Parts: sequence; C-alpha cells; structure tokens
Amino acid sequence: MATTPLNLYDEIARNKRKTVFILLLFPLVLAGLVYTTIFLVFYFVGLDAEQTIQAINFQEINLISSMAAAVTIVLAVIWAAVSWFTGDHIILNSANAHEISRSTHPEIFVLVENLTIATGLPLPRIYIIDDDSLNAFATGRDPEHASLALTRGIINKLNRAELEGVIGHELGHIANRDIRLTMLVATYIGAISLMGQILLRTGRGKRNGKGNFLPLIGLVLIIYGAIFAPLIMYALSRRREFQADATSAYMTRNPEGLASALEKISTDSRVEVLDGKDALAAACIAFPGKEGLSLSSLFSTHPPIKDRIEKLRAM
Repeated sequence: MATTPLNLYDEIARNKRKTVFILLLFPLVLAGLVYTTIFLVFYFVGLDAEQTIQAINFQEINLISSMAAAVTIVLAVIWAAVSWFTGDHIILNSANAHEISRSTHPEIFVLVENLTIATGLPLPRIYIIDDDSLNAFATGRDPEHASLALTRGIINKLNRAELEGVIGHELGHIANRDIRLTMLVATYIGAISLMGQILLRTGRGKRNGKGNFLPLIGLVLIIYGAIFAPLIMYALSRRREFQADATSAYMTRNPEGLASALEKISTDSRVEVLDGKDALAAACIAFPGKEGLSLSSLFSTHPPIKDRIEKLRAM
C-alpha cells in the first residue's frame, strides 16, 4: 500500500476554525432571520386600510425587532454552551444508543483498543444502536470526551477487517476533531427546529390577527433548520469524509477492509430511529435516512460511496 499523506495537525487547526465559524454564523443568521420576520410582520399587520406608510412607527418596530434578535443571540449562546458539554448525550439519546461494557462485548473493545493504542487516542465510550442496518458515528467535543456508536447490524454483518476499517474511520473523525463540528451543528438544528414547532403550535391558538406572527416566526425557524442549516453543513465540505477514510487506511494498513465495508453499508444504511433527523446524517458513516429525495441527499456532507471506495482501492 502506498503511504497516505496525512497532515492531521493542519486538519485539526482547520476544524478549530470551522468550529468558530459555526459558533458565530448560526446565531447571527438566525438573529437576522428573526429580526427580518418580526419587522415585516409588524409592518404589514400595522398597515391596515386606515393607515398610510408614513403613519407607521418604524422606530418602534425596529426596537421590537432588535430586542427579539438580541434575545435570539443570547439564547443561541446559552444553547451553544449547553451543546458543548451535553451535545453528545443529546445525539446518543436521539439515536436510542446504549453503552456497552468490555464484559459483554470484549471483541469490540479489543478492536477499538488496538487502534487507539496505535494512534495514541484515548479509548472512547462505546455504544450500540439496536438496529439491523449497517451504520456508525462518533460524537463528542474532543478525543478525551468522545463516544463511538455502532449499529447491531454493522457488528453482526461485517467481518473483522471490515469492522476494523469502520472503527478506524470513526476514530479518524475523533482524531481530526470533526466530531465537535457535527455535534454542534446537529444540536443547533435540533434546537432551532424544536423552537419553530413550539411557536407554530402556540401561534395557532391565537385568534386575533396580531398574534399570528408567532406561527410565521415558527415557520421561518423550521425552514432555517430544514434548508439553510444543512447548506451550512454542506459548506463545511465533504473532504473530511475522504480524510477520515484515509486516516482509517493509515491506522489499519488495510484500505480494502473499509472499501469492502462501505460496499455492504451502501446496501442497508437506513437506521429507522434516525428517520427525519437529518441533522444527525452528517455524523454517520453513510446517510441513515430513507432512500429517495431528501434535503440530506440534496445537500449531502458525504461524497458518493463509490468515489470513496475507488480512492481506497487506489491506495
């Protein structure tokens, strides 16, 4: 096998910059959307048949909109802090993953431990998702607080070399600090979508016209979480998946193991508990949702599996 050129220090530095980018961009864009929505809603609600544009108090509308945007930024900063320390638990709970021990799954611990010892990484906590499909992901804010999740299917259906390749891929994300990027994005999007649904349902109970701005704001948040946020994930580039594949090949000295695993994964990667949770798709080794047209498939952070296999077999 040809030597794989890996500059992990450059990759770590690059992902640190991306983390700052995510922490700043999400709340600022969200605050801008909230400001614009409230401003326009109050503008059009205030403009009835007896009013002229000159009669509308733009200063008052601007003050209300600015206050709402400021509150949004404060809440986003608080949520970012919560996500930093508890985001991995939120993601693992969303996947219904449960932690395993060395006594119940010694073969999995041996595989993970051998790779972490060889690379100097701490041993992550290991979780299993009770699903017969083939998928996996890693999460956490840094290698010292990392978790690795594997589906029951990927453990049962892959041979040792293939499973080692998958584990190496996820450890590559941990080593490159990709995991905190996907963790922050997933928890941000989840919180924004939840806030949007709450406002949408609350607003429906309002009978008078002036209370109808709540569902509109909720709709904006839902659209932001469903469309704009995945675009930001896409902007982070697919290169990190190729990098994690290369890191796996470097760790295991066996690129064919991961290539063969990806072929099997491509036939059954759907994890039912993750249906509709597109924010978590970026964390998985392959898209875990329903096949067909979806936002995650349109703006996928993963390159096509066949391209990944070709690169691995070219090593």
